[in-house]
Amino acid sequence: MGVTKEAELTQRRPAPQTVAKKYADVTLRMIEDHGDDFGPLTPEKEKALQRKLYRHIMILISAINIILFIDKSTLGYAAILGLFEETGITKDEYNNLNTFFYVGYLAAQWPGHYLLQKLPFGRFVAAIIFLWAVVIFLHCVATKYAGLVVLRLALGAVEAVIVPAMEITIGMFFNREEQAFLQPIFWVTCQGAPIVAGFISYGLLWTKSAVLPWKLFMITTGGLTLLLAIWAWFCYPNNPAEARFLTLEEKVQVIQRVHGSSQSSIEQKQFKKAQFIETLKDPVSWLFALQAFTLMYSNNLTYGQQNLLTTSLGVSSLGSTLVAVAGGAFGVALCIFAAIVLKWHPRNFAVHGLVWCIPAVAGGIGMVAIPWDRKLALLTCLLLAGHTYGITYIIALGWTTSSAAGYTKKLTRNVMFMVGYSVGNLVSPQIWVPAAAPRYYGAWISMIVVSWVGTPAILFVIRFILARRNAERERWIAEFSEEEREASRVEQYDEDGQVVTKNVDIAMLDLTDMENKFFIYPL
Repeated sequence: MGVTKEAELTQRRPAPQTVAKKYADVTLRMIEDHGDDFGPLTPEKEKALQRKLYRHIMILISAINIILFIDKSTLGYAAILGLFEETGITKDEYNNLNTFFYVGYLAAQWPGHYLLQKLPFGRFVAAIIFLWAVVIFLHCVATKYAGLVVLRLALGAVEAVIVPAMEITIGMFFNREEQAFLQPIFWVTCQGAPIVAGFISYGLLWTKSAVLPWKLFMITTGGLTLLLAIWAWFCYPNNPAEARFLTLEEKVQVIQRVHGSSQSSIEQKQFKKAQFIETLKDPVSWLFALQAFTLMYSNNLTYGQQNLLTTSLGVSSLGSTLVAVAGGAFGVALCIFAAIVLKWHPRNFAVHGLVWCIPAVAGGIGMVAIPWDRKLALLTCLLLAGHTYGITYIIALGWTTSSAAGYTKKLTRNVMFMVGYSVGNLVSPQIWVPAAAPRYYGAWISMIVVSWVGTPAILFVIRFILARRNAERERWIAEFSEEEREASRVEQYDEDGQVVTKNVDIAMLDLTDMENKFFIYPL
């Protein structure tokens, strides 16, 4: 009987995973050459390394993010800075312009992600930032609806992959525990964008120039974006192995920390068809895409309608910019609070997502139920609904990437997530039917049901699936020794052109979460 049990265990033991070197992680060469050159990372050195990464990575991508969300909301601020008066567009056409942005965003997802994998990462990010600066500047010469349509399509296309690129960068340089609380800190800049944009708008409304304020707003934001492109060109890293601000020892330590935490690759330049197919077959990928759609169904509230809703409540254009600033400050405070909570309770992402949708539900109910003459109460509900659910988006976006392994699979899942995001944003402006103004009962009720109740429900389904997979894997892993768990090899050519194999860390093989049964899903 003992022999039979041993035979069964032998059959179930993992065969050593072997891949060709070109399909392994791009950081493999550095670990092969220098992985054993340095001693263990002491707590003091780790803290110093973390501070260095915060300074060089988080400050740069936070600057990119705040400019990104200012540029996303340019149309919303232009609406109160003279856009309607100069171009003669209608409210329906304004809604369509918000939709056309996401048509371009959607169309550019797959080609953008393909280029993101094939081209030098940092240079590609800098180039697309430059292109979106050019498009923002070109808004100044558009005086008709048709010209604005073309520019909104172009702006959506050039901004399409910048958010996934920044998320991938965070995953390259920080371990899982750091990612959990850095996500809300990073996205403070998203919530803080209305503060910067609001003050810029407020100042421009006082100008007496012959150029209308909405064009001056485009020139200002375009100039900031151009400066950002120059900064990114010189400072945005391709990956830890090529980060110029790190010493050789620090590069090795960053790579080893990330691999040890995630059991996943950092970067891989080969598109893998098998990983692409696996992503499409994985129900979790579709569920993340679906929740991106349901949550973004409400997104035009914040980035297209809020200023118009504020003025419809009797607030002046000047006052509405200050309301936007107040909303941004409220969002920043919530993001900081969420980061603190996630630092101390880094699990249960679905629960965190639910918590931040509850205030949005309350705000939406208030916008439907409170009498129209209660202006202050309605403004409060508007800010509550518009600046809380975004934290759920932040949590879900990070979870989408951290719950997948394999570089092509991560990119494909990001594409699916962003397609859901784009389609939700395509639909979102169209629920604000002008004939339903000023209460927009249908829009508010549908957002409550689809976005703020539906999204947490999907997140709990994802959690159920991943928890079940983890339980199966943990039982399976417990049967093997440490040596068996690390059985992995890479094939490469030696100086004589002969194929040789070397033992490497399994994280170096760029396996997917389904191929690597030792991968444990974050919950």
